[in-house]
Amino acid sequence: MSALGGVILLVGRILFVALFVSAARGHIKNHPRYVQGSGRKLPFPILAGWPAGVWLLVAAVSIVAGIWDDLGALMIAAFLIPAAVLFHPFWSESDPAARRTHEMGFYRDVSLLGAALALFALFAASGHLPLSVTGPALNLG
Repeated sequence: MSALGGVILLVGRILFVALFVSAARGHIKNHPRYVQGSGRKLPFPILAGWPAGVWLLVAAVSIVAGIWDDLGALMIAAFLIPAAVLFHPFWSESDPAARRTHEMGFYRDVSLLGAALALFALFAASGHLPLSVTGPALNLG
């Protein structure tokens, strides 16, 4: 990959994780609210607060710094699957406004899941990329 390609990829990595850094801050700062809100949706609601925030921060740093960025992308994917299915079940909403809100959240999470999986494949198949500290932990090449 060229130096320009590496810079463009770095900007894309930064922009991709911006949403997750913001979400991480919310999970850490508002731990009790997230735990209470996930009480009926998760078997261990305590995980919805600061542990989820730390998980997202580690994933974001991994992707931006290029430290096993393939694992960081998988960490975000692993966060998004239950977020979409458990927290945005639009199919079970009877109120039209709530249904639309959850449907948008569900499809946002599914779209981000697609981007995270695409980044994982790129990182794991390309080897050591420009402006990355390490190469991938997994090898799809």
